[in-house]
Amino acid sequence: MLLAVRNRAASIVTFADVLGAGPVREDKLGTPYNAKRSVVQAGDSEFELLEPDGEGLVSQHIERWREGIFAAGFSTPDLPDVTRRLDDAKLKYARHGDQLFIEPDQTMGMRTVLQQSLRRDPVGSISGLYEVTNIVEDHERAASFYAKIFGLDQSRFCPITSEHFGYTGTLTLFDPPARLDRIEITQITQDSLAMGRYFARRGPSVYMCYVETGDVESVSKRLEALGARFEPFGDGMGLFIHPSALCGMLMGVSGTNVGWRWSGRPELAPSRA
Repeated sequence: MLLAVRNRAASIVTFADVLGAGPVREDKLGTPYNAKRSVVQAGDSEFELLEPDGEGLVSQHIERWREGIFAAGFSTPDLPDVTRRLDDAKLKYARHGDQLFIEPDQTMGMRTVLQQSLRRDPVGSISGLYEVTNIVEDHERAASFYAKIFGLDQSRFCPITSEHFGYTGTLTLFDPPARLDRIEITQITQDSLAMGRYFARRGPSVYMCYVETGDVESVSKRLEALGARFEPFGDGMGLFIHPSALCGMLMGVSGTNVGWRWSGRPELAPSRA
């Protein structure tokens, strides 16, 4: 995940305190983003912390929306193949170092960053990211779009609906049942609930992300010690970390394989889930 933040140094401390993240590297993103970048790793995933370095898209994001999610990142074992798919779909993108940046007007409102897969040994309190939520106007159209540009098999996707959170949608499962990784595509059914209010303000956009951990209690204890806002769910199955506790990003945390409970394969979830 890429986050727009006001102070990278403070954000690095926050990610270390909450997720046990460690620093990886620092560099800069040029035009049109104009940001100083600090990358930290938690689990086997990286979080890129972008601090404005003059006027640009990162500073504009903070001025309009405050700190929070700026983009969602995905890795692929075959970046040239994905690049060809983008070209075939006539999508515009830009190269910055070893990454491809796709702007929200080219997708379903989700600024997207692509890079070649790289194996990492996990660090900290989580296993890694497995989901990003993209709120859209038409979840079926969005599912077909992502299947086309990422070469995904739509027959493996999972329909979802939630009266509690007020949406219907699709999980674009990348490689089930080997992995939970996916884009959660949601279409609002209840305007008055939190996700609906967010969509009313921002339109098609990235809403949150989800990570796995083998020790939900450990993450809970970290948050309690910090006096940070979070909400447990499912009798120890997971929790939601409030944006105020993580640089403006809403993050769901679930126990290992618990996510299969709502992903079409409940038999793969732990029995207590």
